[in-house]
Amino acid sequence: MVLTLLIFIPIAGSLLVALLPDQRAALFKWIALGVAILELVLSGLAYISFNTKQVGYQLLEQADWITVPLGNLGIASIDYVVGVDGISLPLVVLSAVVLLAGVISSWTIDHRQKAYFALYLLLTGTVMGCFVALDFFLFFLFFEFMLLPMYFLIGLWGGPRREYASIKFFLYTLLGSLLILLVMIGLYLSVIDPISTAVAVGFISDPSEATADVVRLIQNQLRYYQLNPAMVVHTFDIRYLADGGNYLPNAFLSLTGEPIVLGLPARLLAFWAVFIGFAIKLPIVPLHTWLPDAHVEAPTPVSVVLAGVLLKIGGYGFLRIAWGLFPDGGAEFARTLAGLGTLSIVYGGLNALAQYDVKKMIAYSSVSHMGFVLLGVASLTAEGINGAIYQMVSHGVLSAMLFLIAGVVYDRTHDRRIDSYRGLMQPMPQYATLTAVAFFGSLGLPGFSGFVGELFTLMGSFQSLWLPGWYTAVSTLGIVLAAAYFLWTLQRMFFGPFWSRHETSTQNGVSVLTDLTAREKLLLIPLGILALVLGLFPNLIFNLTSTTVAQWLEKFMVQ
Repeated sequence: MVLTLLIFIPIAGSLLVALLPDQRAALFKWIALGVAILELVLSGLAYISFNTKQVGYQLLEQADWITVPLGNLGIASIDYVVGVDGISLPLVVLSAVVLLAGVISSWTIDHRQKAYFALYLLLTGTVMGCFVALDFFLFFLFFEFMLLPMYFLIGLWGGPRREYASIKFFLYTLLGSLLILLVMIGLYLSVIDPISTAVAVGFISDPSEATADVVRLIQNQLRYYQLNPAMVVHTFDIRYLADGGNYLPNAFLSLTGEPIVLGLPARLLAFWAVFIGFAIKLPIVPLHTWLPDAHVEAPTPVSVVLAGVLLKIGGYGFLRIAWGLFPDGGAEFARTLAGLGTLSIVYGGLNALAQYDVKKMIAYSSVSHMGFVLLGVASLTAEGINGAIYQMVSHGVLSAMLFLIAGVVYDRTHDRRIDSYRGLMQPMPQYATLTAVAFFGSLGLPGFSGFVGELFTLMGSFQSLWLPGWYTAVSTLGIVLAAAYFLWTLQRMFFGPFWSRHETSTQNGVSVLTDLTAREKLLLIPLGILALVLGLFPNLIFNLTSTTVAQWLEKFMVQ
């Protein structure tokens, strides 16, 4: 029940906040905090109970949800199926950490508190649902529902151009969702559930009786058109979508004989559709333009969640859906996709170097760092894919820390411009120290998590049989650019004689640039320690991912 609780405790908390009267406003943030702590505890239990040597999904929970006979079109089946493996579990734990940080960061929200915390908890439940859902329909439901709270969190609590930023975010993500929806429908029409079909045709009386021999028998009868079409059970279960033996012969997305659409075989076109859908979410150049606007206008807690968790759903979609269900497309276009990753690394870094707004600089640095994720996945090597997953976790921790750091000065002065400050080391030494930790971790200093993720993705791309070596050489420029924009920002804002456009408040003459509060230290110090711990003990992640990645490569890819 751990995974189900991860999904539905936040949703129940959201309903509770929505139903409480406004007079109980003091409870809203405490309910959100209690839920976030429970999520962290549950994700920790999942981490502890996960068997790193076991192949396949674990902590599985399954129940029939929707079953509709459609006559000669077969039987429509949608199940509630959740589970985790070495790809999803690190992201579940990351989500719990970042979402807890977001709740604590939201402590100063003082208007429309009921709506804010209800939407935040709804977002928490849908994010967890995305990472644990093993039914494509269920995944898509959470993926789509996630748009609603994020749209309102940006549009109602954001900056001066919040309406523009929220609409742009919504439209970009909705376009990607529609592409994913079309492919999901095509997969459903092309794939059967062999176990439910065996029950429907009378080979077994209960799914618990299914064996590998029964599955092979159904697949052989499917291949030779020996199954009654009315008894075939169509499914969205990702476990069955990933098995080529479950595809109907000559179906739209079958492994052989599929039609040509727009000059490409249907499966390759479907791969591009889901790739674009998730590339928007990651995001990858040139589908990234919504991200800087969303980050600049979003309140600090929403930027923390957006960068720390929501972008990772794009990378997770690459592994679970795009490459996982269409390995032929991933192999066919590996060079092109790795090139897009390299472009994102360099383009994001150059843009970050040109920014004067701290949040915009961090937003473009996220584009650059997510380029490493695509490069690692497209390498089709164990090093690259392990590195891509590690990079998502590392970036989730460090980007959350970076946006919290940007929020510190903004909360005091409502000014994020880098050239509005100089010599902040003097009035804010604790803030300067933690900023240096976040900057050095993000630029890939050895000892921090950012170094490990980038190192393994570059090792994977260099060893890849699919990619030319110069991709790796060019991608290393992203590390140089990261050092340039982070160190330049550190030098301009924190070194030299103290100066600020906002040195004193106009009300009482007291400096507004005070050092970190207890709440801010509670947020920043644990994240900095976590980035250091992950950098020194990367096996905390690699022990989870290595077995799953090895199986993933063996099953879907030519190594």
